[in-house]
Amino acid sequence: MTQSKAQSPSSSMPAKLAYRNFTRSEFRCKCGKCDSTGHEISDELLDALQALRTICEFPFVITSGYRCPSHPAEKNKDFVGAHGCGLAVDIAVSYEEAIQLLKHALNIGLFTGIGVNQKGERRFIHLDIATDMDVNAPRPHIWTY
Repeated sequence: MTQSKAQSPSSSMPAKLAYRNFTRSEFRCKCGKCDSTGHEISDELLDALQALRTICEFPFVITSGYRCPSHPAEKNKDFVGAHGCGLAVDIAVSYEEAIQLLKHALNIGLFTGIGVNQKGERRFIHLDIATDMDVNAPRPHIWTY
């Protein structure tokens, strides 16, 4: 008996839903040393991001999604961060769009961690759905970089 591709244990995780504005590959680790595909990112996070993207009505540029243990931002941490758990993203956004994204992210109430960097060249907003047990830090939480 032959297994279908969707049931094959060696195939990639089947997508829970088709996300209208995202592909899994946008969320892969960018360390350059691992074989991340973006499937490490949580379906719940993608659901929350798609809801936020639909409300915001402008494209999101994902600058960081999943981070493997070898990623420079993860390898020196004492605990796995929200990115390492597949529960966080950084979105390149600034000015009016940053205000809209932050306002809507707070209003929909799906994100437990929000980090804001709106200075310098690399402006972004971090969003995550981690619990305090996931990241050994209090949630909900908001911070600046």
